[in-house]
Amino acid sequence: MRDHFIKKLSELVETDDKVLLITGDLGFGVFDKYREKFPEKFINAGIAEQNMAGLATGMALEGFKVFIYSIGNFSTLRCLEQIRNDACYHNACVNVVSIGGGFSYGQLGMSHHATEDLSILRSFPMDVFVPSNFNEVEQITEYMANNPGTKYLRLDKDTGPQDQAKIEIGKPRQVSEGDDLTFVVSGGIYKECVAASEKLKEKGLNARIILVHSLNSPDTGLIERAARETKGVITVEENTVRGGLGGYIAENLLENGIVPGFFKRIGLREGFSSVVGSQTYLRKHYKMDADYITKCSLELLGKVL
Repeated sequence: MRDHFIKKLSELVETDDKVLLITGDLGFGVFDKYREKFPEKFINAGIAEQNMAGLATGMALEGFKVFIYSIGNFSTLRCLEQIRNDACYHNACVNVVSIGGGFSYGQLGMSHHATEDLSILRSFPMDVFVPSNFNEVEQITEYMANNPGTKYLRLDKDTGPQDQAKIEIGKPRQVSEGDDLTFVVSGGIYKECVAASEKLKEKGLNARIILVHSLNSPDTGLIERAARETKGVITVEENTVRGGLGGYIAENLLENGIVPGFFKRIGLREGFSSVVGSQTYLRKHYKMDADYITKCSLELLGKVL
């Protein structure tokens, strides 16, 4: 995903002299071509993420469209006060970009696992974007550069199936038909939902899959219809279930008077992720891989069929 982010950002810089990138001493291999071509649009703030966010806000208030970039927890939790007080409060065009969403940096331990960022930033008055494939990354990046306000873009090491669909920013989109149950998913873990839906098909069951790339959008009509038309809803996220995608969907359904036949949040339920391993291993360990999604789906459907 990060390669597609920098690809789109490079295209934007070509035509907009207000767009620039600040990194927290990270990503030099990825940014080599960008730095060579646009040296005046690249700033290394060093391992000083709080200063990076403050610098970005000052430049944004002078008319620049600033992207700040670091590992998931470092570009968010380490400079949370600056994002809140400096950028969000002043509605500055500071675009916070994190790589390593969820368990992407699984082998480096909990300090590098980004599993609370969505829950925390969703409480701020800002856009929170979680693309599920390369196409969404590029379209969201372009939107971020061309629209005001503070925004967050969480990039994953993994990705779901690719497509070329034109997305409507802020609107969930359905990518799979199904009448038995609905998977609502954000991020690269979309891949696990697709694998689970194939396993369910072998048993004669069809899952509707809806991608949610924006966790602060009020437009949940597609999900409301799915909750009415299918037997239940399962949300899947590589984030704590406390306040993330599952919370966002539950809040909107209940506030609109919709109670699905069943509702299940799949995500991290054990506080911090204390185990070290690959992203694939940690998804399995913490019960959010395709096998667990399939097992959970069959158990829930068994109660309503």
